[in-house]
Amino acid sequence: MGTGTIRGWAWIHKWSSLVCTLALLILCLTGLPLIFHDEIDSLEGEVALAGPPSARAGLPLDAVVARARDDYARVAHRAGVPLFVGFSPDTPMITVTVGPRADAGEAEMRLFSYDRGTGRAVGEVERGGVMAFLLQLHTDLLLGLPGMLFLGVMGVLFLIAIVSGVVLYVPFMHRLAFGTLRFDRSARVRRLDEHNLLGVLALGWTLAIGATGAINAFADPLTAAWRQGELAQMVAARHGEVALDPARYGSLDKAMAAAQAAHGGLLPQFVGFPGGAWSSPRHYAIFFQGDTPLTSHVLTPALVDAESGVLTDVRAMPLTMQALMLSKPLHFGDYGGLPLKLVWALLDLATIRVLWSGLALWLGKRRCAA
Repeated sequence: MGTGTIRGWAWIHKWSSLVCTLALLILCLTGLPLIFHDEIDSLEGEVALAGPPSARAGLPLDAVVARARDDYARVAHRAGVPLFVGFSPDTPMITVTVGPRADAGEAEMRLFSYDRGTGRAVGEVERGGVMAFLLQLHTDLLLGLPGMLFLGVMGVLFLIAIVSGVVLYVPFMHRLAFGTLRFDRSARVRRLDEHNLLGVLALGWTLAIGATGAINAFADPLTAAWRQGELAQMVAARHGEVALDPARYGSLDKAMAAAQAAHGGLLPQFVGFPGGAWSSPRHYAIFFQGDTPLTSHVLTPALVDAESGVLTDVRAMPLTMQALMLSKPLHFGDYGGLPLKLVWALLDLATIRVLWSGLALWLGKRRCAA
């Protein structure tokens, strides 16, 4: 590699790194506690339930939804509309999201949880708190969609910085043995050796985190594209119909039976009610998941007419949506339990050190030049 080429890659590495460093430091710092979100939530008094998973068995869904609507009316002092039902593949916990209308915003929703085996109310899931704040900061910097898109661009720049760093590391490796730390040299040289070593050791992880983070940042546009494309095709026969009045919703149990008959034993993950972001104006959208650590994050939707209970269509999600679903758990290390999360945390700390050492190297060079 010639001198001019090396300088070009060095320029790319420097500026792609500098532009995204502050955002990445925020993401790494907020992401560290989010890796252990399940463990932290359990310390806050989450109720442990025993019995068959809610995705497999329990009380009729219609009864659970009716209970949630009653609870919503009691606490909100007005009638509510069911928006989502969420299932667990491991515990009897079932959640029902209720809002004032079918197209209610997230801030208007209330989430109630129950033991599907006994019907006992576990309680309303409170929104907010430290973990919710950290997740929002990590997701969109508290700026909504513009913040998500900004972080998506930062993720792309991070990937460019990683690739350019590897390109620059190759000629560097020709001069020194792998893992060399020159403690007998200046502080700047020692910092450079540390920066290079930690960077290459965390290479696979940073590539995965950068790629999955960039994909997650474009979740809203990807979901909107799916709604306007595949979902619109699934309900093409009903195109132009107005939203179904909640008073005309039919049995969710009947709809679930029709969808499960077409899915050959897959477990439901959640149901989107008519009019919401994950359904059509008049269908129950029932999303099924696989039964392995990998396929449990790949969803297959079935649309069932919410009034008649007749199955409308079953269709695999497009590759873009499957990539989005797979990227979220991988981003937070949710595939392998606590041991993998500990590895994720160590690599997160190593990445923070790489970012800081890179910034220190740039600042030190500027001081020397001055």
